[in-house]
Amino acid sequence: MQTVLIVIHLMIVAVLIGAVLLQKSEGGGLGMGGGAGFMSSRGTANLLTRTTAVLAVGFFITSLLLTWLAGLERKPTSILGTVPGQTQSGGTPVAPGGGGLLDQLKKADEQQAPAAPSAPSAPQSQ
Repeated sequence: MQTVLIVIHLMIVAVLIGAVLLQKSEGGGLGMGGGAGFMSSRGTANLLTRTTAVLAVGFFITSLLLTWLAGLERKPTSILGTVPGQTQSGGTPVAPGGGGLLDQLKKADEQQAPAAPSAPSAPQSQ
């Protein structure tokens, strides 16, 4: 259903862009506009204005529906992985989150770190 809505949404967007580009410029903000445009009759301008409004409403409705559908697929998660104060079998406390990503990266970094040299050495030329 989400794929169908995305396709409908994209078709509305394409037609909306075309309807906006076909309308006659009224502001003249860049020195353009006025004159006889492609669609200069008053009735056509009203039709394009109404079409643009209907397409804009369709754009907002499909946007809201897509947002709602995306929210349905999200699973709620807890910010606390485990209860603080739990201990492992050896009696050592378990950190909240049970060894998250940062802990795993720290362990990997410690394993990959080379041993420090025992004495300073002079730079070697190649």
